[in-house]
Amino acid sequence: MSAFKLATAQYDISFFSEWQGFVDKLDTWVAGAAQQGAKLLVFPEYGSMELASLFGEAVYSDLQQQLHAMQTLLSKWHALHEELAQRYDVLILASSFPTEQSDGSFLNRANLFGPEGLLGFQDKLMMTRFENEQWHITGGEEIKVIDTPLGRIGIHICYDSEFPMIANQQVAAGADLLLVPSCTDTPAGFYRVRIGCQARALENQCYVVQSPTVGNAPWSEAVDINTGRASVYTPVDYGFPDNGILAEGNDNDIGWVYATVDLTQIARIRDEGQVFNYRDWPKQFALSGPRG
Repeated sequence: MSAFKLATAQYDISFFSEWQGFVDKLDTWVAGAAQQGAKLLVFPEYGSMELASLFGEAVYSDLQQQLHAMQTLLSKWHALHEELAQRYDVLILASSFPTEQSDGSFLNRANLFGPEGLLGFQDKLMMTRFENEQWHITGGEEIKVIDTPLGRIGIHICYDSEFPMIANQQVAAGADLLLVPSCTDTPAGFYRVRIGCQARALENQCYVVQSPTVGNAPWSEAVDINTGRASVYTPVDYGFPDNGILAEGNDNDIGWVYATVDLTQIARIRDEGQVFNYRDWPKQFALSGPRG
């Protein structure tokens, strides 16, 4: 399927008194996108942290306790996404979930589910100061691509989008669509990710999809303030928007942003475009540098 409709979320952090509240919320989100014909649904970074509300104030107000408590929900959280993907016949990039490893460390993991189950995952590679210094979440070490019925997909979790060699390796491995779940608490943070996404789309002549958390959750120690807007970015060339933005939401609104992408247009623009950013990428490494 070269052309398909996708939905990227501007997702609010809720407070739940029971698991069923989360089940109902996620079902409503997925059903709404599926009813609009979306085949790929993109949720943001750390949207899963709303689940910490289930464990009471002593846990959700403690950065470390919430990570450990949430592991007790991980298996049924996986099962819920698998069931929804199958029931609605869609791909779901779930909100990233801090996942405990065998050595006791935590990785920020984004899982991609399809009707057949878990298709793959990407761990966040580059960690922010907050994650490193206060939350003690560790960076992953492997750049991946995931094969799906819609094509090969790469995932950049928030800050990862600001590092061009990650995207370039994924695109070189055949990913013409990059998904960027994000969580930013300031406009500057949002724009850093947005600028990174647009630069990656420009450099690699590919689609990049951003999904942010939005709104305030003052009860949460981890995701108390969230700002941004969902967007779908494109190459800047013939047949694409002049500003490289195929679709975008309004700042901090809650809901889906939809767009139809056609992956055959990526090959076309790399062959027939005004410029050849992706083809010319390696040439910069052969240039001689200035002398000090």
